[in-house]
Amino acid sequence: MPILIIICLIAIFTQSVAWGEQPATKTWRLVSELTAEENKLFDPRSDTPRDSQFPNLPAERYPFEPPFTAEEMGYRAMEYSHSPRWSCNLIDVTGALTAEGFLRTSKMYSPIFYVPNASGQYGLHGELYGTAPGGATRKITGQNIFPPEDLGNQMVLIQYRAGGNAAARWDMYAYSPALRRVRRQPQPRRGDKLAQGAESFDDIFGRDPWEFSWRLLGVDTLSQTVRFPNTRPTVTLADADGTLHDIPTDKIRVMGDDYPFYTANGGIECWVVESRAKDEWLPNYYAPRIIYWLDKHYFYPLRIEQFDNEGNLIFVETRIAKHHNKEMGDKGYGILFNHYWDVTLDYMRYSVHDAHETRQWSEKDRDVFFNPGVLPRVWFFAPLKSQSEVLTPEQYFLRPTLDRDKFPAARKIALTPEIEAKYQAQETAGHLVFQE
Repeated sequence: MPILIIICLIAIFTQSVAWGEQPATKTWRLVSELTAEENKLFDPRSDTPRDSQFPNLPAERYPFEPPFTAEEMGYRAMEYSHSPRWSCNLIDVTGALTAEGFLRTSKMYSPIFYVPNASGQYGLHGELYGTAPGGATRKITGQNIFPPEDLGNQMVLIQYRAGGNAAARWDMYAYSPALRRVRRQPQPRRGDKLAQGAESFDDIFGRDPWEFSWRLLGVDTLSQTVRFPNTRPTVTLADADGTLHDIPTDKIRVMGDDYPFYTANGGIECWVVESRAKDEWLPNYYAPRIIYWLDKHYFYPLRIEQFDNEGNLIFVETRIAKHHNKEMGDKGYGILFNHYWDVTLDYMRYSVHDAHETRQWSEKDRDVFFNPGVLPRVWFFAPLKSQSEVLTPEQYFLRPTLDRDKFPAARKIALTPEIEAKYQAQETAGHLVFQE
């Protein structure tokens, strides 16, 4: 048996409190334990009237009014996909880490044009009620700038409104300086992983709430989501104008500095909802059951767990948000830090949306920059700078907490002995441990 596993098995009996698996106070409650105030905000019905014009949607118009059904909470959560639902420019810094400790970092300019509906509305509301199935909802031009061997690789992705008889969900076009031509890519499947990613296309671009059934499990208070190691006391973040700031990692708050609903201890009160894929919409879906931790006021997803057909935990996503687009009010929250963990492979990837700026692209910009025809020109038309990357595997983000005590009837967590040992080693050390 490897020495690392032996050490960690010993530590199970001596340092369980240090791992954070058994908090001093219980933070979660079942739906049967909701307070009177929480019950005023929750509608327990699972079968509600449907919209006469849009039968997949509830009769009450989005974004709904309290009390909220679990389904309505699910709709509100889908507002906040990884890719913003507004037009902007940002630099997406990512880093993938294998179980063996191999780290690969990439940086991409990521201008986004979120297509308004006929009445000029952005966001999920405009998409639900104003975009016909098959209509374009967002266009993204990705321009690789790091590592050097990827410089000049580019892509254009167009996402379409699902529903009806619309077959295409995405169109993808890729350009490589080595090939000197634009190639249209095969239609990706929703569970396909991104290149060198732990996350799928659905994890990035969001799911359609009507494809799932929803129920409320209870409530919880989260004090942390994405976890920085003790080997990384600061992180450098950029403004859109290029100004860099060294931020102490212990000062980064889960929903940003201007979120008004932190608890006295700095926690985030959350609804905990479960979704199950409907066979008529998603037969053999790769993640048939998903649990979301949604902040109680805006329904922003802060933690997302996926489970397989046998009920085993297979994937965890955690987020740190920022109020990027204040003109959209509470709908303007988006990713600052995002962390994915493929539990089955012990494979992780993070994303930082750095140097974010909201941007209203002119009609000429839309026609030129979000068109596959622009790719061979290799125009870096919206350059941004970032130094937010993780430099070494030892400074990589910690695996998410497992919190085995929470909602045990709904969460089956069984790691392999090797992954369990590495998980426990990181909890003891405060940073990732690779050597045996």
